[in-house]
Amino acid sequence: MTIVFITGVGRGIGRALVEAYLAQPNTTVIGSVRNKADAKYQELQNSPAASGSKLILVSIESSSQTDPKQAVEEIQAAGIGHVDIAIANAGYSPPFAGADSVALKDVEESFRVNALAPLALYQALKPLLDKSSAPKWITMSSAVGSITNIELYGVSGLISYGVAKAALNWITVAAQGADKNLIAFSVHPGLVQTDMGNAGARAAGLEKAPVTLETVTSKLLPFIAEATREKTSGKFFNLDDDTELPW
Repeated sequence: MTIVFITGVGRGIGRALVEAYLAQPNTTVIGSVRNKADAKYQELQNSPAASGSKLILVSIESSSQTDPKQAVEEIQAAGIGHVDIAIANAGYSPPFAGADSVALKDVEESFRVNALAPLALYQALKPLLDKSSAPKWITMSSAVGSITNIELYGVSGLISYGVAKAALNWITVAAQGADKNLIAFSVHPGLVQTDMGNAGARAAGLEKAPVTLETVTSKLLPFIAEATREKTSGKFFNLDDDTELPW
C-alpha cells in the first residue's frame, strides 16, 4: 500500500494529482482542503478509485501553523501508520509588485502560506515519513523562486511570491540535508492552466496558461516514482522541459 499526502486538493494541480494517484491500485491518498465538511468537496470525496485505493480528506487552512499537526493526529487515529510521498502543493499568489512598492503585508502573507505552511506540514509529517522505506518530500515551487534567474525571467515584479518560493526551496534542501533517508526536491510545474496560472498568463499577454493539468500529472507521477537520493534529492527541477533549475 502506497500512502500519498497532498495539500490543496480542492482544485487545480492538487485535485488533478488526487485523481491521478487514485487511478493507481492500492494507493491511499490523503488530501487537504480548507474545510473537509464543506459540501463543495463531496464530489472530490466520491472520485473514482482503482482497486484497493481510497481518498481521505483532512482540513488544513494554509495560514494555520497548527492544522497540519491536527490533521496528522486525525489520520493516525484512522489507522495511517506511515506516509511514502508528501506533496506540498497548496500555494498563494499575491498581487504583482516590485521591491520599491510591494505591500509588506503581501510579502508576509505569501511567506506564511508558501513557506511556513509547508514547513509546518513537514514537521507534522516527519514521524510518518520516517516510517516509510523510501520517503519522498516534494514541494511545488516556481521558477520565480530562482534567485539566479530573476533578471533572466524578468520577474522582479513578483517579489512577494518569489521570496516565499525561494524560502520554500531552501527549506526543501535543508530537510534532505538533515535526513539521509529522505528524497526531497522542488518542482516548477510550468505555467499551468489553473486559476493562478491563467491569471499569470494573462498578465504576460497570453490568453491562458500553456501547460495542461494532464501534462503535469503525466510527467510528475513517474518523476516522483523514479526519484532517488543520488540523482534527484536536493535539486530544483523544471517539469515543463525536464531540466534542472539554478537556485
